[in-house]
Parts: sequence; C-alpha cells; structure tokens
Amino acid sequence: MPKLKSHSGAKKRFNLTKSGKVKRAHAFKSHLLNGHGKTTKRKRGLRKGAIADATNESAIKRMIPYK
Repeated sequence: MPKLKSHSGAKKRFNLTKSGKVKRAHAFKSHLLNGHGKTTKRKRGLRKGAIADATNESAIKRMIPYK
C-alpha cells in the first residue's frame, strides 16, 4: 500500500496522546490580549491544552496518519 500524505495544516495543529486521544490548542488567543480584549483569567485558561471532541477525532486521525 502506498504512503499517505499528511494534511499539513492538521499536523501543525494536533498531536496524539499516548492513549490515542487528539490534543488541540484553544482558539481566540492570537490578538486583543491586553486592555479591553480578554481578562487575565481567561487568557490563562487559553494557555492550557484541550482534548478534541470525539465526534471530530476520527476525521483528525485520518489527516495525521503517522503521528
């Protein structure tokens, strides 16, 4: 069977945990980070990683076959 191409956008955004779950980053952390944008508490929460929802997991895993 030939090699599969990884989705280059997905391989930059997702990682797999040892148990096979898909790890992702939080959205909305690119700009408006001071002043009237977001509170410190909210920004601190956005730093932490998150697990992708089970409904999207199989699609993401197909995009990153060798990770």
